[in-house]
Amino acid sequence: MNPVLEAIYKRRSVRSYESKTVPKDIIETIVQAGNEAPSSMNYQPWRFVVVEDKEIHQKLLQIALPNAKKIFDNIREKDPTRYESIMKRFDELEDPVYYSAPVIVFVIGQGIYADHSCPLACENIMLAAYSLGLGSCWVGLGSLIADNTEARKLLDLKDDEKIFGPIIMGYPKSYPEPPHKKKPEVKWL
Repeated sequence: MNPVLEAIYKRRSVRSYESKTVPKDIIETIVQAGNEAPSSMNYQPWRFVVVEDKEIHQKLLQIALPNAKKIFDNIREKDPTRYESIMKRFDELEDPVYYSAPVIVFVIGQGIYADHSCPLACENIMLAAYSLGLGSCWVGLGSLIADNTEARKLLDLKDDEKIFGPIIMGYPKSYPEPPHKKKPEVKWL
């Protein structure tokens, strides 16, 4: 199979990692792949923050957790059973936001082109990680730190910047089975 299509078809969201360190040159290669993404008007409205430090990782987790739990409060009234299941999982996991991944890559975007361009950089990062034997996952709950002064300082987050991702990655402990994908809805003209 074509290696690009193989990466697209086989890459999965991995949430279980070995504690093994990812070499810096591999992370740099992956970030460079993100940087090679197409962007509106070639503006390249992104920058990257790589977190490997366990203390900073833990600090970001403690900031994100309360905000992540607030997100699920909306589910409590509509679907109490699902809410209880989610909260049980949160309580069981040591790190239900960043999944104890050895690497977190924050893609930070600025300006009017960021919403259209930064997700492309994120996808390139995840495909590059897969191609180099790493697992990855885009964890939206991990971005719920932008309202915290300490987190903003750690990420050098400016008022007009937005967090995309973050993307967690590392060597997978296990690789999930592919989920069922429904047939694409296509209109041919």
